[in-house]
Amino acid sequence: MNIKNNTILITGGASGIRLQFTKKFYENNNKIIICGRNTEKLENIKSQFPEIITMQCDISSTEDRLNLYHWVIKNYPDINMLVNNAGIQNRFNILTANAENHWSDLNTEIQSNFEATVQLSILFSQHFANYNSDSSIINVSSGLAFAPMAIAPIYSATKSAVHAFTASLRHQLSETQTNVYEVIPPAVNTDLGGKDIHTFGADPTDFINEIFEGLLNDKKEIGYGSSNDRLNMSKTELDQFAEAMYHQQKDTI
Repeated sequence: MNIKNNTILITGGASGIRLQFTKKFYENNNKIIICGRNTEKLENIKSQFPEIITMQCDISSTEDRLNLYHWVIKNYPDINMLVNNAGIQNRFNILTANAENHWSDLNTEIQSNFEATVQLSILFSQHFANYNSDSSIINVSSGLAFAPMAIAPIYSATKSAVHAFTASLRHQLSETQTNVYEVIPPAVNTDLGGKDIHTFGADPTDFINEIFEGLLNDKKEIGYGSSNDRLNMSKTELDQFAEAMYHQQKDTI
């Protein structure tokens, strides 16, 4: 994969590992467009890196996603890379969750983590095909796609869905000039799920350096640390891993 001189849209690129992607691609002389809900974070990125293009967008909204797509292809038709990386992680007890009055809160996680990835992948795949140019789609799933963290059931399920969708996307685009990659993070020391929750996680700089090494080597599924381990576990081992993780964490919800 060529990591230089691309025009790239990174969803949610102002924080977390999305910010690590933004910085790494920026260092490699790419034109970068990032979108996010938090205008303050976007302005902070713009102040540090004036060349980065920002757009406020709620990726959980179908209308916002379509507006984003049309705005990008109108203003930056040479776009040749999409990084689907926006995500939400909520931890909750299914027996006490209010799925009647607060369903919209729960559904936002599904829309952000899965629906956005699917819709934007389809839209930009077609744009890339029409331009008949070398292009890439990078979808970010999770080690939890393989062994779910039961206290974050929607997050785990949506990332499993992202994994399956990305495999299908790769097959369908195999005769085009669009390459499809899946990045599979373990817990990384970011604020995903809440501040100071993932302090035990991987160092973000070490993580992103290894991910980019995988991209340079054109590796289509790229894990890191414990997520690499899960890629190679048997079904029995994955079930045991998920059960042990739940018993360690169940009292936190």
